[in-house]
Amino acid sequence: MPSPFPGMDPYLEHPALWPGLHSRLIVGLADYLGPLLRPRYYVEVEERVYLLTPEGSFPFLARPDVMVATAPGVGPSTPVRSIPAGGARIVEIPVPEEVRERYLVVREAGTHQVVTWLELLSPANKIPGEGRQAYLRKREEVLRSRVHLVEIDLLRAGEPMPVMGDGRDGHYRILISRWEQRPRALLYVFTVRDPIPVFRLPLLPGDEEPEVDLGRLLQTVYERAAYDLRVRYEEEPVPPLEPPFAEWAATLLRERGLRSG
Repeated sequence: MPSPFPGMDPYLEHPALWPGLHSRLIVGLADYLGPLLRPRYYVEVEERVYLLTPEGSFPFLARPDVMVATAPGVGPSTPVRSIPAGGARIVEIPVPEEVRERYLVVREAGTHQVVTWLELLSPANKIPGEGRQAYLRKREEVLRSRVHLVEIDLLRAGEPMPVMGDGRDGHYRILISRWEQRPRALLYVFTVRDPIPVFRLPLLPGDEEPEVDLGRLLQTVYERAAYDLRVRYEEEPVPPLEPPFAEWAATLLRERGLRSG
């Protein structure tokens, strides 16, 4: 069963679903582009690792699948009666979590030089902290080089990546920055009502550039991963949609038979 939404499904942004979707989309993009780019180029799935401290993070960064063990009799269910003078208090400390983020690089066969850098943003990239700083450092490095940047943001929550110009009037963004045209770049801005724009993957001058239909890939991943069996369309998405998009989504889901009332 396909997703009921014409483009990005906002329910897939839920923190319990997004990490798996991110991995599937990155691998799916690599599998799709690999045969189209042979024999001139090849595609690699690469990874960066850093520590993320949960202090000050947004709720959409929560990992629901992480189990927390507590000592017997200690925990949120333990009633707090009184704290004697000089007595110890139960507190929580921020524990850094190792975060691994996958991205794609297109390399020229023979020279192995990076031609295009493709990022699918994660929640940690969009809030203040080490995750965002690590990404911005790498982004600036790419923007100073002769490497094309493709930046895909399918997350409504958090702070969009910096651009000079209009880019905050939608939910989602795709940035195409060709190195020879900088500082100018193409920015596709769209909402949950819109299909995901099809774009061409920038390559070396004179080479045919394949179209990337991210919307079709998303629908393929949705069906193969059986997200229709996991998404609770009777509930509001996380994060919630703002009006009038919430009303539009509710009507759409009722028309598809996925929500009653």
